[in-house]
Amino acid sequence: MSRCPGAGGDADYNPGVQQRGLDFGAGPAPGPARTALSVSQLTDRIQGVLETDFFDVWVEGEVSNLTLHRSGHWYFSLKDDRAQVRAVVWKTQTRLVRFKPQDGMKVVVRGGLTVYAARGDYQLKVEVIEPRGKGALQQAYEDLKARLQQEGLFEAARKRPLPALPRCIGLVTSPSGAAVVDFLRVLGGRFANAEVLVYPARVQGPEAAGEIVKGIRALNRFRRLDVLVVARGGGSLEDLWPFNEEAVARALATSRVPTLSAVGHETDFTIADFVADVRAATPSAAAEIVVRAKEDLAAGIEGLARRAEGALRLRVARVRGRVEAVTAHRVFEAERGRLRAHGQQVRELSRRAEAALRLRLERARERARRGGERVEAFRWDRQVAARRQRAAALSARLLELLQGRVRHGRADARALAGRLEGLSPLRVLARGYALVWDEAGRLLRDPREVSVGDGLRLRLAEGELAATVRGKP
Repeated sequence: MSRCPGAGGDADYNPGVQQRGLDFGAGPAPGPARTALSVSQLTDRIQGVLETDFFDVWVEGEVSNLTLHRSGHWYFSLKDDRAQVRAVVWKTQTRLVRFKPQDGMKVVVRGGLTVYAARGDYQLKVEVIEPRGKGALQQAYEDLKARLQQEGLFEAARKRPLPALPRCIGLVTSPSGAAVVDFLRVLGGRFANAEVLVYPARVQGPEAAGEIVKGIRALNRFRRLDVLVVARGGGSLEDLWPFNEEAVARALATSRVPTLSAVGHETDFTIADFVADVRAATPSAAAEIVVRAKEDLAAGIEGLARRAEGALRLRVARVRGRVEAVTAHRVFEAERGRLRAHGQQVRELSRRAEAALRLRLERARERARRGGERVEAFRWDRQVAARRQRAAALSARLLELLQGRVRHGRADARALAGRLEGLSPLRVLARGYALVWDEAGRLLRDPREVSVGDGLRLRLAEGELAATVRGKP
């Protein structure tokens, strides 16, 4: 039992017993002076008790005054026939609720009591909410089914037929599940030539719906895809829940190619089954629906070919009979005589045309012979040989002139080099002369330009020397 402060000090608090001791009509009660709590202190103590003792409770009641605020929070009252309590579901928690409550709905919620001190109110902060009498998943399934049906996604008018013989089949399923094995086994036995593109995706768990949607959109980008299948084996409602997600349903509805849903067993129905163009009871049944057996197709084609051949023969026989009956009339006999006369004229004209063509051909051959004789007399090869000889003679002459010019140029160059060598100052130095510079780098021509003790730099024919002026004459 909790302890709660009273007007006269701490006392045992019993919610079932009415507290007495305050009488506003009487005079002051005898005893020691009372200690009064402030409103904030009283609210703080109440908040401590409520939020500690009722931090995690399950409450059952009827939803009333529901407000779906634009901020994303849900506000409502939870009531029964004698009381009510305010409740709130914060935006971060609404994403985890798989259905939206409505006024008058019986629900069971889980959460904790919180106190809003500014108004002295308390409310239930809801973390889990489930409809009474059925699970949250079942309620969410029914809500989404009703909403999509109202939008027309289940209408038979929007269902597309599957192609009679698809060449490329897309399959979104788990690569390690039994569904892909059953589908490929049946498909291979019925039509081994069919091409199958398998998009690996999880088919159970919170990430499964997103991967299934990605698989549907990825396979839709293949232009040669003819039909798309989503499949998985049986399981509980929780196991099959990714195929009840709205995102998966809308991805199937917007698929550019016909879709087939093969989820669970024969008794299992998901939202994907209602949205897809065709529903198969099992993955094996989906393979049987997608393609007919190759032998059945061949037999059907052969039967159609026999029927077409028989119909064509019958039609030809009927047309031939009508033509023979019509041409037997005497009117056509006169026309046949005219046709024979025209035929004779055509043959005569053909004979004349052939004779004229032969004459023109003989004349053309004669002109060609004369032209050949003129070409032979001209002897173009001789003309070419003469031109080549002349070009060779000119080339030799040009080469001789160039060689003479080169020899003269080399002789002139050698003469100029000799003259240049004779004028070179190095030749003078080789005879024993030297060039002298002072410390400033000036070339000396007169001893008066330097003093005793100055440094000098001498350039000889084979190198340089450093010297110092020790005396002057």
